[in-house]
Order: sequence, then structure tokens, then C-alpha cells
Amino acid sequence: MSGPATEAFVAHRNLLFTVAYEMLGSAADAEDVLQEVWLRWAGAEHEDVREPRAYLVRITTRLALNHLRSGARRREEYVGPWLPEPLLTTPDVADDVALADSVSTAMLLVLETLPPTERAVFVLREVFDVPYDEIAAAVDKSEAAVRQVAHRARAHVQARRPRTAVTAAERDTVIERFRLATETGDLQVLMDVLAPDVVLMTDGGGKVQAALNPIHGRDKVLRFLTAVAPDALELVPVWLNGSPAIQFVVGGHRDGVGTMLVEDGVVTRLYLVRNPDKLASVGEPVPLAR
Repeated sequence: MSGPATEAFVAHRNLLFTVAYEMLGSAADAEDVLQEVWLRWAGAEHEDVREPRAYLVRITTRLALNHLRSGARRREEYVGPWLPEPLLTTPDVADDVALADSVSTAMLLVLETLPPTERAVFVLREVFDVPYDEIAAAVDKSEAAVRQVAHRARAHVQARRPRTAVTAAERDTVIERFRLATETGDLQVLMDVLAPDVVLMTDGGGKVQAALNPIHGRDKVLRFLTAVAPDALELVPVWLNGSPAIQFVVGGHRDGVGTMLVEDGVVTRLYLVRNPDKLASVGEPVPLAR
């Protein structure tokens, strides 16, 4: 296949990846979905497709839903906390505030609490502003039913999303203070930058050392971080999922990454991903689009 059909797929590929990633929380699974979308698109009667973007988003949504439902057991059997697969992104992703928020670790974890169809409807409507009739076609429901699902999903997310908004400058300052304090071992600054009720989640997937349950409270989090930090640890600033983050380098090799939720000037959630299977997408920037 070549010509306009290929150009249409390439033109929308970043959008389709972003849709699939927000539905699945996994770059690897999103890429698998896009391979299937390409095969479906290659076999389509393109002259009958009036709106390639809507058609491709519909296929992507249906395949991502299938993937989400079939992977439910895999998630249930996961060793320790499951965190979304981090993406290395360019700083300009943060310029689109809604996009950056929608791919943040905190938001993806909120989306994980939604049933598959509600997640699809919320992502398509709230993030990508897809018309209700197109969403209905993608999820095989009536437009009226989709509007009800969207209302329910919106309320669910609103009740669970971060409590307070912070400016990008405030967030960036707190994250950099955390990085420097961790790198220098300045426990007092770490105490100041972590909320008293901070929660730490570490994702090792049963393959590397990680806490098997979330760790609650500043003192316990500090004890854990101090106990597991190797002597030759280097903390490198990076951009992950649309916001500043930290890459942990030990002996010249990537050992993990950390993202944070900042509220009221302190870190309230700390997410560390060490599962090597989830670090493939932090080597090169992944282009996202709405």
C-alpha cells in the first residue's frame, strides 16, 4: 500500500499512538495495537472512507478495548504495584497542558480505576474532543448511552484526580529540589520537600528489587529510599510523560525512573519504575499528539 492511504496513516500515527497509550498505559501494548490498526487500514476500501482520522481512531479504540479486556488477568497477576510504562517526551509536550495532564502518571493511574468502556469514552471525549456520535460508533453504544457513560466517567475522574493545581514553575522547582536533595543526601531538604502523608509506589514487576506494597508516610518513604539507594547513584533530569522527572543511572546503566505528583508545594506521590521491561520507551523521545 502506498500513496494517499499510507500518507493518511502516517499523518495520524502520533494521535493513534496517544489514544492507545492513554487507554492501555503501556507503550509496548500501544505499538501492538498500531500494528493491528495498520493491517486493518491496509485491507480497507479507502475510497469508501470519507474521514480517515475518524475511521482510524475508531479502529484504534476498538482494538485497544480488546487489548485492555484481554490483559485484565495479566494485571491482576502482576507482582507488586503496577505503574504505567513511562514515556520519554520532549519538553514542548508540556505546552499542551491538557495533553500533558492526560498522560501524567497520576492521571493514568486514575484512568486505571475506570472500566474499559468508561476509560475509552473519557479519553476520546475529554482528551481528544471526539464527537459523541463517533465515540458511539467506536464503542458500539448509542449516542445517548455514551453521553451517560461520559458523565459517569467524568465524575469518577474528578473525584480522584489531584486535589490542587500548581503552576509548571512551582512543580519544576519542587522536583528539582527533590532531585538535588536525593543526590546529595540532604535529608532535611528531603523532609521539607515530601508531604507528611506522601505515598511511594515502586514497580519492579517481580524482576528487580521493589516494595511489594505502597509505602505511606514521609518517615517510611525516607527510610526506604535511604536503604535502597546504591553508592554510585546518578540522578539525571529528564522529561517523562509531559513533565520533569528523574532517571536513575547506576554504573552508567539506566536503573529506573521516577515521576512525582506535586501538590501545595510538596511531593504527595512518588512513582518509581524499575521493571526493565517498562524502560524501553525512555531511550528516545516518543511523539504524542491530540
